[in-house]
Amino acid sequence: MTTPPQVNLWPSAEHALDYLRRADTIPHRVEGEATLLEFVPAGASRILDVGSGGGRLLALVKAARPQAHFVGLDFSPTMLEALRKLCAGDGSVTIVDHNFENTLPPMGSFDAIISSFAIHHVSHERKHSLYEEIFQMLAPQGVFCNLEHVASPTPRLHRGFLQAISWEDEDPSNKLLDLETQLRWLREIGFVDVDCHWKWRELALLAGTRPS
Repeated sequence: MTTPPQVNLWPSAEHALDYLRRADTIPHRVEGEATLLEFVPAGASRILDVGSGGGRLLALVKAARPQAHFVGLDFSPTMLEALRKLCAGDGSVTIVDHNFENTLPPMGSFDAIISSFAIHHVSHERKHSLYEEIFQMLAPQGVFCNLEHVASPTPRLHRGFLQAISWEDEDPSNKLLDLETQLRWLREIGFVDVDCHWKWRELALLAGTRPS
C-alpha cells in the first residue's frame, strides 16, 4: 500500500478558515452526525474528540450527552482558537494542543472516542497505529465512532464526489483510504461490532466497541 506524499496544510490559518467557511455546506453531513450520536453511550462520562477542529462535532455530542466531560484535541492554531472561543467558561471541556500525527499523550480512559473528517489527514501507517492507540484508551465497552472521508473505489466515483460537494480540487492534505481496509484493521486490532453505519459517497461512519 502506497502512502501519498506527506502534505499537511492545516497549520495554515488560510486553509483552516477556508474549511470552516465550507464545513456547513457539505451535503448530508448532518445525517452522518445524527447517526454517530446513536452510538455514543447514553451514560458516557468521558468523551475524547480526536481532531476537534472548530468544535462542531464536540458541541453536537455535548448537547446530547450534557453529563459527560469532554476532551477536545487538535493542533491547528486557527482551529484551537475557534474551539477555545466556543468552549470558553465551560469547565466540562478540556482542550489539548496536540498533533495526532504523533503518539497520543496520556489522557486516561474514555467511554467514547469520536472523530469527524480528521484522521484521513495522516498517513495510512499512522491511521493504523492511531486506531491501536484509540483501542487502548477506551474503557471496556467503550465505543469508537469515526465519521470519516474515505477513498472511492474508482477515479470516476471520486470525481463525482468532488462534483457533488462543489469542490473543484482534492485537498492535498488528504490521504484517503478505502473503507474496507479500515474496517478490517479495526477488527484485527480487537474491536467488536465493527461496521459502517452510514455512508454517502466518500463520507462514512465507521464504529467499533472495545470488548469487556
